[in-house]
Amino acid sequence: MKGLVRILSWGFVISFLGSLPLGTMNIAITHISISLGAGAAWRYAVGSMLVEIIIVRLVLATMGRLVQNQRIFRLLQLFTTALLLVMAMGSFVAAYKMTGFSGSVPKLFLSYPFWTGVLLSVSNPLHIPFWLGWSTVLMNKKILVASAVSFNHYIIGIGSGTMLGFAVFIYGGSYMIERIAHHQGLLNITIGVVLLITAFMQIRKMVMVPVSARYNGPKIM
Repeated sequence: MKGLVRILSWGFVISFLGSLPLGTMNIAITHISISLGAGAAWRYAVGSMLVEIIIVRLVLATMGRLVQNQRIFRLLQLFTTALLLVMAMGSFVAAYKMTGFSGSVPKLFLSYPFWTGVLLSVSNPLHIPFWLGWSTVLMNKKILVASAVSFNHYIIGIGSGTMLGFAVFIYGGSYMIERIAHHQGLLNITIGVVLLITAFMQIRKMVMVPVSARYNGPKIM
């Protein structure tokens, strides 16, 4: 039970913090909240969150099969470590340029907030690499194991973290956009440092731990 609470907490924290950097998703929900009210914004949030957890669950189902083959899991570890390094460098470059990703949403889409959330979430190219990277890290540390129960708790944490992140922008509105924009460089640097440390920890573990001992978790039923 303690392990399930732990993985739920990890999913929650990663998802919440990942929701804070400015992007089309949270700028759109702020626009909807201001223009149409909190109810419409929550419909947008639910649509976006549902797509995210479905994508993550599909990623986890694939990973759950891959981790049974240690050679393939090693390749997955190498890939996700490289991915974490690329994401870290991207955060540092964004901080150096003092740019935050922003975008606009056609007014027609704002009339259908739930489907706007679905469409924007489906078109978000970062869902798969982001969760593939973090999920591999958690599996490598034995925090996340390849079992349906563990995956379901992880998904609950991710969905809850995403909704709390959206709540910040629904009720914080323009104030939160302005405050985060003023500290976007610092936020990018912080995220970059976290990703860099995580990548180095991955490298250290891959070098020091024998391949045969890297994953001994239970199989998915």
